[in-house]
Amino acid sequence: MGESGLVIVGSGFAGICMAVKLKEAGYHDFVILEKAGELGGTWRDNTYPGCACDVPSHMYSYSYELNPDWSRMFAPREEIQDYLRACAAKYGITPHLRYGKDVVALEYDDGRRDWTVTTQDGEVLRTNAVVSGIGALHIPKFPEIVGRESFAGPAFHSAEWDHSADLTGKRVAVIGTGASAVQFIPQLAPDARHLTVFQRTPPWIHPKPDFAFSPAARRLLRLPGAARTLRGGIYWALESRALGFAVDPRLMKGHERLALRHLEAQVPDPVLRRALTPDYVIGCKRILISSDYYPALTRPNVSLVTEAITEIRERSIVDAAGVEHEADAIVYGTGFKVVDALTDRHITGRDGLSVQDAWKGGVEAYHGITASGFPNLFFLLGPNTGLGHNSVVFMIESQVRYVIECLRLLSRTGARALDVRPRAQRGYNDRLRARLDPLVWSAGGCRSWYLDEHGVNRTLWPGFTFEYWARTRKVKPGAYELIF
Repeated sequence: MGESGLVIVGSGFAGICMAVKLKEAGYHDFVILEKAGELGGTWRDNTYPGCACDVPSHMYSYSYELNPDWSRMFAPREEIQDYLRACAAKYGITPHLRYGKDVVALEYDDGRRDWTVTTQDGEVLRTNAVVSGIGALHIPKFPEIVGRESFAGPAFHSAEWDHSADLTGKRVAVIGTGASAVQFIPQLAPDARHLTVFQRTPPWIHPKPDFAFSPAARRLLRLPGAARTLRGGIYWALESRALGFAVDPRLMKGHERLALRHLEAQVPDPVLRRALTPDYVIGCKRILISSDYYPALTRPNVSLVTEAITEIRERSIVDAAGVEHEADAIVYGTGFKVVDALTDRHITGRDGLSVQDAWKGGVEAYHGITASGFPNLFFLLGPNTGLGHNSVVFMIESQVRYVIECLRLLSRTGARALDVRPRAQRGYNDRLRARLDPLVWSAGGCRSWYLDEHGVNRTLWPGFTFEYWARTRKVKPGAYELIF
């Protein structure tokens, strides 16, 4: 059985940031357990054609490691993964990485006041603290459709892209029209014999203000303060979008007008345009950005089906109107198990408390970082810390700083562990719900992956990111029970 002062689970943006800031604070006794064979998280896993960030690159990066050399305003996935590799190398994180280590169990020992971490290959580690940096968008979700297993051709999720399947000249069916689908559909359309897109709910889409940075622009961004200034401008431009989310849904009208103008400009056919016009309040689901998705749907070899799917057969898909659509391959763009990402895991806290029992009424945590009954277990991008308007990397940095402050509190007091008091967690989440419930995500009975089975938003932060930054600046010792 090995020992480590701290275990980080996952090596995406969250895990790498945690590691960098631990070293900066003088903590060097830690390991990063990564289930895959290399780092990168979602940017390693999602290799579908056209995969790119939908947050401007200069904001979707660490504030302490600005990159003046992004090739585009919205970087492709390869560049983002290269950026993470470079960060790991520059900050000395690589020696702390342990690849092929899929964590299957976290168990707190009340007597020893530490955690036992078990990996799928049978390794067991004892550690004082655990930081979960697994993120939310990593467990592919498939729809429950009769006959799904009977399909004879290639069929795969966009996050598990089968690059051995040549889709050129094939009849390809795409199920889902979310953030990934609007990126890969335009890539598939020109080469497919026919592309059939099955849409359950049309997304609201804004034009994507993407462009390449010229060599001259990149040279300019290397000047002292230039990249920082650009990042600041992007931050406040994105933050202004939270007015409609966080203050009053009526302020979303401008976003709706922009989306409808974009749709009208790119889809001249009134019948197709009507099928692509959402009937729910903009913002209650993720607003997507694309300037090539609508044009792809207007191609003569592309058809949009808005009827529900009732059955998948060996070489076709049948819709609710009884129409059979022939297909040689199926690509599922059906998203991820977001709320389930934590509740499906084997985590046992104090007195044998399972995470499933702790969260039977819904997933919640204090500041989205600590959960009562699970001492010294910290979540990055935990419940209600996702964003619909800005970069989650900003949230990650705020949370990492908070975890470091918790570790410093332990050092100062000599305590072995800290556990958030139930009262503090309850009060925090009651205030959170009071803010969330009247806002756009619950408007008009809107359903989205932000909501759990009870219709409660367990995913997004309901305010401005600078509010979250301010609230997590300092740890309130009174909110925690110190365990000696």
